[in-house]
Amino acid sequence: MKKILSIALFLCLIGCATKNVVYKPVLEGTRSANLTLDVRGKTITTYMAYHAEKRLSSMKNGEILELVTGNYEAFESDLRAWTRKRGYPILEVEKNSEYERYYIEKATPKKNPTKVAMIISDPGLTTLLSPLGFSLAAALEGAEVHIYFQGPAVKMFEQGFKAQLSGWSRPFSMFARDEIEATGHSPPQEKLRQLRSLGAKLYICAPSLDYFGTDRSNFIFEDIPVVAYLTFMEIVSEADVQFFLQ
Repeated sequence: MKKILSIALFLCLIGCATKNVVYKPVLEGTRSANLTLDVRGKTITTYMAYHAEKRLSSMKNGEILELVTGNYEAFESDLRAWTRKRGYPILEVEKNSEYERYYIEKATPKKNPTKVAMIISDPGLTTLLSPLGFSLAAALEGAEVHIYFQGPAVKMFEQGFKAQLSGWSRPFSMFARDEIEATGHSPPQEKLRQLRSLGAKLYICAPSLDYFGTDRSNFIFEDIPVVAYLTFMEIVSEADVQFFLQ
C-alpha cells in the first residue's frame, strides 16, 4: 500500500509541475510571419500538426505561419514529413537552447491517394495512444482514413467516456490522463472529433454494440455507420495500409 501511495503522489506532483511551467517570450525571429503558434511544452507532433493545419487552413497561399516548439529530437523530422506530404514549404528553421522555430508557408494542399484502414478493439488509456496517433498522422498527411471500432472499444462513443489504465494501476487513471494530456495527447473523444474534422471515416461493429450493452442514444455522434466484418473487410482489401491493434 505504501508503494502505491508513493506512485500516486509522484504522478500528482509531476502533473502539477507540468501545468505550472511558464515559458519566456521568444525573441524576434529572422522572418516576419502572418500568424504565430506557440506549442512549447507539448511533445506530441500530431498535436502540433493538427493545430498548425487548422491555422494554415484559414490563411492565404504565400502567407507564413511561425510555429514555435520546445527542443525535442523528433520535432524537425516529423514536421518535415508532414509538410512534405501536405506541400507546405518550410522556409527556415531556427534553433537555440530553449526552443525551435519553424516558418511554414501556406500552399494549396497536395492530394494524397493513400488509403488507410485501422481496426481498434481495446479502449485502454495507453493502448489507444498508438492507433489514434497513427490515424491522426495519416489524416494530417491527407490520406483517406477508415477506422473500425469493435469489442469494448465501442464504449468510446458514449458520452462521458474516459479511458482507464488496466489492472492494479486503474485507480491512478486520473493522474495518468492528466500527464498524458499535458504532453499533447488529447482525450480519445477529442481525437475522434479531430479525425472527423480531417475527413476520417469511423465505423462501429454491430455485434459489439449488443454484446457490450452500449447505449446508442448516448453517443457523441449520431451518424456513425454501424456495420460488421464483411463491410469493413471490403474497405481493408482496398486499403494501401492496414493496421489491426488490440
